[in-house]
Amino acid sequence: MKTDMQDMLALEVKKEIADRYFGFRKLIEEDSLELSDQIKQHSFILEKRISFDLIRIYLMLSDPELIRDFLDLIGLDEHLFYDPYLTESLNIRRRVFEGQRLHGFTRARRFRHLLLDCYQRLYHHVNLYRQKYWELMEFQESISEEIELFYQKNDLGSIMGFLRGLGNPEASGAMQGGMETGIAADLDKKLRIQPPRAVEQHLAVLPPLPDPQAIKKPLRRIIDRAYAFHGKEFMASCDFSSGRPSPSPP
Repeated sequence: MKTDMQDMLALEVKKEIADRYFGFRKLIEEDSLELSDQIKQHSFILEKRISFDLIRIYLMLSDPELIRDFLDLIGLDEHLFYDPYLTESLNIRRRVFEGQRLHGFTRARRFRHLLLDCYQRLYHHVNLYRQKYWELMEFQESISEEIELFYQKNDLGSIMGFLRGLGNPEASGAMQGGMETGIAADLDKKLRIQPPRAVEQHLAVLPPLPDPQAIKKPLRRIIDRAYAFHGKEFMASCDFSSGRPSPSPP
C-alpha cells in the first residue's frame, strides 16, 4: 500500500515537472512564431509602401544625377529599390501613378506638389517602419532572455537525475551517473531552443529621414531641375485619373 502510494506520488511529481518544462517551451516557441509572423507582416511596409514611394520619386526625377542628389539629401542608400530600368518603363510609370491626385494651377506646380506629396508619404511610412522595427527588436531580445532564463532554471541533467531518483531511490553509481549525464546531454541538444535571428537579418535598417519642412528649399531645387529636364513629357505620359485638374498652360 505504501509502495503504491509512493509510486503514485512520484508519477504525479514527474507529470508536473514534465508539464512545466514543456509548457514553458511551448510559450517560448509561440512567442518565436509570433515574432516571425510580425516580421513578415512588417516587411509589407518596406516592400510595398516604401518601395512604391521611392519608385514614384525615382520616376519623377528620372536622371541618375538628380536621383543621387535626392538620396544624398535625405540620407538613404543609393541602391534602395533603385533600378535604371524603372525610369525607362512607361508601363511601370503609368501603373504606379494611376489615380494619383494633382493640385496646382500649372504643370510645373502640379509636378512639384506631386513629388513633395510623394516625399511626405515616404517620410511618414519610414517613421512607421522604424517605430515598428525597434518594437520587433525589443520583442526579439525579450525572447532571447526568456530562453536563457529557461535553461538556467531547467537543467535537463538535474531534472533527469531527480526523476530517476523518484522512480528508484536505490539507483546510484558512477556508471549510471555517466550514462545519465550522456543521455541528458544528447536530449538537451535535440530539444535545444535556438534564439530567434536578429531582426536586422530579416529587415533593412533605415535611417530617420529629414522632416519635409527642413529640406523644402533644396528639395524644390532638385524638383525644378527635374521638371526642366523632362517634366512636361512626364506629366503627359502618366494617367492621373483621380482629381486631375482642367488643362492649363505650363
